[in-house]
Amino acid sequence: MTRVLLFNKPFGVLSQFTDKGTEGTARPTLSDYIAIPGVYPAGRLDRDSEGLLVLTDNGKLQARISNPKFRSPKTYLAQVEGAPSEEQLAHLRAGVKLKDGPTRPAEAELIAPPALWPRMPPVRFRKSVPDAWLCLTITEGRNRQVRRMTAHVGLPCLRLVRWSVGQWSLGDLAPGDWREA
Repeated sequence: MTRVLLFNKPFGVLSQFTDKGTEGTARPTLSDYIAIPGVYPAGRLDRDSEGLLVLTDNGKLQARISNPKFRSPKTYLAQVEGAPSEEQLAHLRAGVKLKDGPTRPAEAELIAPPALWPRMPPVRFRKSVPDAWLCLTITEGRNRQVRRMTAHVGLPCLRLVRWSVGQWSLGDLAPGDWREA
């Protein structure tokens, strides 16, 4: 029977079980939260991103979730610097041209600030610069793709939370907690 774990990865945690970094001090990894042998992340989340990470013991499922050819939808809540215009949102919806090629079109909409847990450390607040929240759904998963897409249209990403992957979503899962799907 295939095991699928849903983990709410906190900010600052690596999406791997060991730290092979060269920073001299051990950084938090999945092994600080999950002690189940034989499960591996299906895709990655950057250290400075938070939210849903799907882990499984099934290699075929892992490939289906993480390989862009399968177009598995991934939905993100992105706090961006600036006040998004309809033109910027339309650009995201059409796909943007990044250095590694054009992205597929994304679903992009302006949303009210979501009721999320506080991030540690908190996002830098600046009185003179507005911020907004976007809900973005992509079907790829390139390195730092959502951050690069929002920056490309003039909306630097301040906080990024992956809310769902395919059929799975965070729901009420607290940061650092996991559950079986």
